[in-house]
Order: sequence, then C-alpha cells, then structure tokens
Amino acid sequence: MAESLFMLFSIEDRIVREGEYICATGATVRQTALVFGVSKSCVHKDVTAKLKYIDNVLYLKTAAVLKRNFAEKHIRGGIATKKKYQKKSADEFLTANNVK
Repeated sequence: MAESLFMLFSIEDRIVREGEYICATGATVRQTALVFGVSKSCVHKDVTAKLKYIDNVLYLKTAAVLKRNFAEKHIRGGIATKKKYQKKSADEFLTANNVK
C-alpha cells in the first residue's frame, strides 16, 4: 500500500501545510485534497475547524481564500458547462459534416 508523502507528517503539521498550500495557491478544498492524498471532507474539517486552534492567523488567511472560492464556485461551474456544450456542439458539427 503506497503511503502519501504527507502521511509521514503529524496531523497538526498536515493541517498547517494544507492551510499554507491553500493560501499560497488559492487552491480549492478539492484540489488540496488531491495534493495531500486525503478526502475533501478531511481537508475541509482540518482548515475550517482544527486550524484555528493551531494557528489562528493562518486560519483567518485560509478562511478568506475559501470564502473567495465559495463565492466563485458558480462561475467555475458555468465555465465548465459552457466548455462541455461547446465541445459537444463542435463534435456534433464534425459528425454531421463527416469531418475527421
């Protein structure tokens, strides 16, 4: 069973690293979970509930990034949907015109 690099650190250390990563990159909870090899719910719980007891300043910075990400979520979803249907429309055009 392959261990994630981040599993070698203590839980508190991982929580701080997740907060620092989110602040440095503006990453979403989902993106952070992929990088650290843990679940989205674990990252969310770490940075919204546990981090404030470990490093309150980092918690406030991380909370601001998460708040911005939450406010932008509907925009990212709309962009993804637009791309999906643009690709679908292009594929349908190529199929209808027998273009390879």
